[in-house]
Amino acid sequence: MPPSPGFQSEVVVITGLSGAGRSLAADHLEDLGWFAIDNLPPKLVPKVVELAQAPKSSFTRVALAVGTGHHQDEVLPMLAWLRSSGARVRVLFLEAATDVLVRRFDHTRRRHPLADGDEQHLVSAIDQERQLLAPVRNEADMVLDTSALNVHELRRRLGTLFADAGSGQGVQMTVLSFGYKHGLPLDADIVFDCRFLPNPHYVEELRPLTGLHPPVSEYVLAQSTAQSFLQDAERMLGRLLPAYIDEGRAYLTVALGCTGGQHRSVAMAEQLAVVLRPLGVTPGVLHRDVHK
Repeated sequence: MPPSPGFQSEVVVITGLSGAGRSLAADHLEDLGWFAIDNLPPKLVPKVVELAQAPKSSFTRVALAVGTGHHQDEVLPMLAWLRSSGARVRVLFLEAATDVLVRRFDHTRRRHPLADGDEQHLVSAIDQERQLLAPVRNEADMVLDTSALNVHELRRRLGTLFADAGSGQGVQMTVLSFGYKHGLPLDADIVFDCRFLPNPHYVEELRPLTGLHPPVSEYVLAQSTAQSFLQDAERMLGRLLPAYIDEGRAYLTVALGCTGGQHRSVAMAEQLAVVLRPLGVTPGVLHRDVHK
């Protein structure tokens, strides 16, 4: 059945690697008020969309966690159909490092859809699925690496991304702080290094605090280089945001890093979010490593 030209519902397609958190993401979006279906075969997506676009349907925000497994070749045609349906479509691709996925499958004792059973075959299956899904990943609006996220952190991240997805904002922005010693956030679009600033870690009374505490924030923001950076970042993002919107980008993650992710990057991320609001965006702010 061809898509209805008047269909204006919001649809989030959750896809990605097995074990990366598709079911958890569907549960979290359901908690946020979305009508969610987990492990949906790609061929059934058009039928669900047809039901959602029915005149008396109350399902205006639909989240579909699409099972991949042996259905990888069905995902791209499904996305093409969905994007032509008139819906506001967002594609979330979840991934994680291979060693993390191995531990998750070992913990849950679930079988990978492409694996025969032992760990060696599991690693091969994960690598095979990663390669098969590369074209789908390229079509995603948002790629989220869940390697370092626990259940609660994933919930917060999804809340930042999707709680206000219907607000009409041109691009959904997240400002993320992190610590370099814990690894780069692989899903960041733009990364700023804040290690040029004096480190509050070496100030005895500030060391046990974080950038969320006023004494640390005041210490960091009192630096002239901090203010210059914020002014430059505002000008740069003010020029880039319209270009991202013109290119159809739905999500943008701007990450700020310092050594441990507890002081400088946290304070700067909070302030950058304030600075960006006059540009017409209301960024969500997340601090990945503030409590590590």
